[in-house]
Amino acid sequence: MAARIRKGDEVIVISGRDKGKKGNVLKVMADDNRVLVQGVHMVKRHERQSQTQQGGIVEKEASIHVSNVALIDPDGGEATRVGFRSLEDGRKVRYAKRSGEVID
Repeated sequence: MAARIRKGDEVIVISGRDKGKKGNVLKVMADDNRVLVQGVHMVKRHERQSQTQQGGIVEKEASIHVSNVALIDPDGGEATRVGFRSLEDGRKVRYAKRSGEVID
């Protein structure tokens, strides 16, 4: 199955405690249907000190379910659904259903 949301995409959170926040996708966990979005769903974790980093309470992003995010339309800047279409040269690309603009 082709991925509707990919690493590097700009998304907006459409439900949950961070509704309305925008950010870039840092990681996609396809097996769990979850994504890691920069600056969204921040949680505090107690980290042990290591050779490279200081110990203490660290704030980091937690994953959120892919159904709670929507891709941002490159044309209008609003949330859009993602569709797939084949171009004349045979490539399969994603497009924004709101504006019809090709994403990749």
